[in-house]
Amino acid sequence: MARAKILVVDDEKLIRWSLKQNLEKENYEVFTASSGEEALEIFNQELPDLILQDIKLPGMSGLEILENVKKLRKESLVIMMTAYGDIKTSVKAMKLGAYDFVEKPFDFDKLKLTVAKALETVNLKKEVHVFRSQQQARYGLSNIVGRTPAMEGVFKMVRKISMSDATTVLLQGESGTGKDLAARAIHYEGSRAGKPYQEVNCTSLPETLIESELFGHEKGAFTDAKFMKQGFFELADGGTILLDEIGDMPMSTQAKLLKVIENKSFKRVGGVKDVVVDVRIIAATNKDLKLASENGSFRGDLYYRLKVFPIFLPPLRDRRDDIPLLIQHFISFFDREFKRKVRGVSGEALEMMMRYPWPGNVRELKNVIERAVILASEDEILPEYLPPEITTPAEMTQHSSEAVQFPAQGVTLAEVEKTMIQQALAKSGDNQVHAAKLLGMSRDTLRYRMKKFGLL
Repeated sequence: MARAKILVVDDEKLIRWSLKQNLEKENYEVFTASSGEEALEIFNQELPDLILQDIKLPGMSGLEILENVKKLRKESLVIMMTAYGDIKTSVKAMKLGAYDFVEKPFDFDKLKLTVAKALETVNLKKEVHVFRSQQQARYGLSNIVGRTPAMEGVFKMVRKISMSDATTVLLQGESGTGKDLAARAIHYEGSRAGKPYQEVNCTSLPETLIESELFGHEKGAFTDAKFMKQGFFELADGGTILLDEIGDMPMSTQAKLLKVIENKSFKRVGGVKDVVVDVRIIAATNKDLKLASENGSFRGDLYYRLKVFPIFLPPLRDRRDDIPLLIQHFISFFDREFKRKVRGVSGEALEMMMRYPWPGNVRELKNVIERAVILASEDEILPEYLPPEITTPAEMTQHSSEAVQFPAQGVTLAEVEKTMIQQALAKSGDNQVHAAKLLGMSRDTLRYRMKKFGLL
């Protein structure tokens, strides 16, 4: 592990020598300077983690050095060394961003503790910076693949919104188009990246509990409320909350959400005190909210309040030129994930995937590539590693008034049933309730058949 770098700045040679000797015994890499000008020259070359500097120096003052350091590298910490009684200047230094100050003559044991504590802060800041960089690399715009004009428009909007103070965004598009990725990119590409990100699926919360989950509740608010609980909005304060499938939010909760957007405050369930929050709200849906507001199933005032910044994520069938890029992106991802060495896809397999309508959109494509990378015994994906709904002619997987067209090799009813279940799951974004409705069966029946075909 690299040693921490410390720069000592003092015009007294004995103090510089003494500090260097003592700090090097603690395994720090120590540099010394006798003036502000020399200090800034060393600072630019070495970028030290910590600076120990006298306030009174010939030429450039200690406060001027401090101001310059904070402009050049905010994460570097500065401890001011001051003569006894010069507290007023030390307080001014703290206001300018100094980490701490120590009085001369120092107690070296106390000084070592102060330095160690400061360097712990430096290391924590470094870890936070690394974590934020990792989060941005994992969830930033680089993870959304596409070059088509429609996707370029999406990228442009995400960049603008992420760097703005916009507090309401509406993401629209079919299931599997990447609305969750766009939401995370807006958060992690902008100034809120270091703050909390909360994701809530409105369909997964029972109607009786959704307000408590979103806004929290007070102790005794209802039978099981034994403790005060913070909701998702409080937990996301300063950051972002994604309300996925907002089209399924109960009307009563929609009214409360509208008040939160307008007033930036709410009351916990059973509470009387307003809770004030600063939260960016990103709403996502695969429903036509304009139509829903017209037929009365979604509040019109909330719809128009949410769509200040609307972004439409196009279905994969409308951006087919992106399919080869996405395939290669997912192959590379799953190669790393499963330690495989699949390099690409055969021409025949690519042709089949280009022809397929992708009802489950990018999510379905990702699942298909994951399966193919696991199954592949060669260094490329062949048709035999693709699921039957892609390799079987479209007539076999779509309803038609014409007679069913059987492939030359034949097909079993079990294969057709399994394919229909897979397509329903893909189209519903793996929501079993919605998939069961598409297939005209109960959720229990769907789960039984999913177990039968090894899909659970």
